[in-house]
Amino acid sequence: MLNVSAFSVCRLIELSREFHAQEAVSIPEDPDNPSGDWSVQMLASHAGDQSFQEFKSIVDDLEPDQQQEVVALLWLGRGDYSEEEWSEALALAKDSWNLRTAEYLIAHPLLSDYLTAGLAVFGASCDE
Repeated sequence: MLNVSAFSVCRLIELSREFHAQEAVSIPEDPDNPSGDWSVQMLASHAGDQSFQEFKSIVDDLEPDQQQEVVALLWLGRGDYSEEEWSEALALAKDSWNLRTAEYLIAHPLLSDYLTAGLAVFGASCDE
């Protein structure tokens, strides 16, 4: 059972599709920034983007445990964890949580697909 609402996740899916559909968005496959903050630097040039602003606002308004669930859904949908490993994914998301959750999420070009697949594991869908 998820604490984050499927409605919120579906809105994040919609906004991530809008954001990633833009031609100007370019996320490197092999980031050359060893500090690990390449996603924040890449997103700095898109800080004024309306889709990103709404996406960030929704994520920032979620409680930390709900943000962690969205990250774990990403990992679940990406195939990093199975449904049986959900508690492990949540534990890692909790340990890794920081104030840049929105930036971390949107930096994944296939985020909408991963979240859709993650929701499906729990029997939820955005097709309503």
